[in-house]
Amino acid sequence: MAAGEEDGSAAEPEQEPAVEEPRTFKDLGVTDVLCEACDQLGWKVPTKIQIEAIPVALQGRDIIGLAETGSGKTGAFALPILQALLETPQRLFALVLTPTRELAFQISEQFEALGSSIGVQSTVIVGGIDTMSQSLALAKKPHVIIATPGRLVDHLENTKGFNLRALKFLVMDEADRILNMDFETEVDKILKVIPRDRKTFLFSATMTKKVQKLQRAALKNPVKCAVSSKYQTVEKLQQYYIFIPSKFKDSYLVYILNELAGNSFMIFCSTCNNTQRTALLLRNLGFTAIPLHGQMSQNKRLGSLNKFKAKARSILLATDVASRGLDIPHVDVVINFDIPTHSKDYIHRVGRTARAGRSGKSITFVTQYDVELFQRIEHLIGKKLPAFPMQEEEVMMLTERVAEAQRFARMELREQGEKKRSRNDDDDTEEAIGVRNKVAGGKKKKRKA
Repeated sequence: MAAGEEDGSAAEPEQEPAVEEPRTFKDLGVTDVLCEACDQLGWKVPTKIQIEAIPVALQGRDIIGLAETGSGKTGAFALPILQALLETPQRLFALVLTPTRELAFQISEQFEALGSSIGVQSTVIVGGIDTMSQSLALAKKPHVIIATPGRLVDHLENTKGFNLRALKFLVMDEADRILNMDFETEVDKILKVIPRDRKTFLFSATMTKKVQKLQRAALKNPVKCAVSSKYQTVEKLQQYYIFIPSKFKDSYLVYILNELAGNSFMIFCSTCNNTQRTALLLRNLGFTAIPLHGQMSQNKRLGSLNKFKAKARSILLATDVASRGLDIPHVDVVINFDIPTHSKDYIHRVGRTARAGRSGKSITFVTQYDVELFQRIEHLIGKKLPAFPMQEEEVMMLTERVAEAQRFARMELREQGEKKRSRNDDDDTEEAIGVRNKVAGGKKKKRKA
């Protein structure tokens, strides 16, 4: 862990008690007005990555930040950018590139919250949203643009009068994921049209070959701020697995949701279809479940996320679209209903809970077909997971009710598919699905899908 050595300040003996570490944002050099904003957001003390990155960024250096998910990366780049903006106010000052739309909106919220007292304006430029309204927003020249690479290139090529020739800061958040999603050509195009004389912050959970290549192309003499040198999960996360026959997966899921009732859950499925099916299944059993996946329209996705964030729903079912970077403060339990095929995705999924110092649980379903994938995950995180304690006979008592709910869910999925074909309508989640009536037996209450 190349901790405090990079900024030359704290190269004292290695294992000193944490007296050396600054305790407040003010100690890191953050200006008073932004310290107040942190305080209002409930950020009492800086996280490890913030302690390492902020002082270096304020000195005007380029940064490579390697940090586990949920470590406060957004604050680590947003605060130095806002402080620089205070010193030299300018429009189109900073660009943040992110891999997913949801993450873009979330980063924008943090910029707005931190910069509200100083009047910072930010604009989100992502796919799935009307290009015309985005062009108008860009014409107003916001201070900060948060964008997915594809849609930004679109505007750089087609929106008259829009350019980033005066840009002072470029941030690439989740850089490994941006490159894994094959945005390399877009990133190259963006790098060609922004000033070489700029500050660049590259944040990534993992250091891949592609990220190293990008670092060489985009950064000047960067300082590396690493708070996790190997793949790791947060210390306060209790991780379990359950080994089950695949045909009883649904019953085990219902059992765990009952056992841990009162918590908020995020359940990861491998496909959009399975996410939708499981959401319908749970809803038929009276759970307040809501799906989030790539086949839903952007508005529906944000709607699902907001309902879950506002605690109007206690169970969010998601594909890996949602596993990276989303900060939903109150996730108590993450369930890997379908085991991730890439072991690194496991770390991002379980990183949705136990964030910012809180504790949390994760439970991974392992069927007879998943043993090898599970062993890879254990190997990657360097620990053997304990089994989650369960009463088999109680699970078996649920099978009949679950089988009936499965039948309803299949019918509903079929109905949704037909309506979608006939109306070419967006996928939905739940607008008019009267859960309560259904539980009471009023099954045919489906209007919209």
